[in-house]
Amino acid sequence: MDMPAVRQRLEAEKARLRGVLDAAGRGQGTQEGGKPDQLPAEQAAETLNRELDSSVELRVRTELAEVEAALHRLDIGRYGLCEVCGGEIAEARLEAMPAARYCVADQARAERDARQRAGR
Repeated sequence: MDMPAVRQRLEAEKARLRGVLDAAGRGQGTQEGGKPDQLPAEQAAETLNRELDSSVELRVRTELAEVEAALHRLDIGRYGLCEVCGGEIAEARLEAMPAARYCVADQARAERDARQRAGR
């Protein structure tokens, strides 16, 4: 695996995600209570938009943390190794998801466990 190319790809993704967060931060100038002359439907739409923005921001922050963690693993020589079993993560998986933390089997197990916990 070409580690300099991996680093370049992760750094580019990190910059992109930071750009998304910066752009989202500039767009947060709306008042929490809305304008006094707004119709209830307009206030509801603004509230929904703020909630969607918060959801997107949380997702982007999570992705950024994953990319930064992958860069850290690269720095310490643990990139491409599953955090559960210690085995190698398939190169095709890392090509598709450069910040992958788990091999396919452990990722499937983690997702299955999460679904089971959510169903309780």
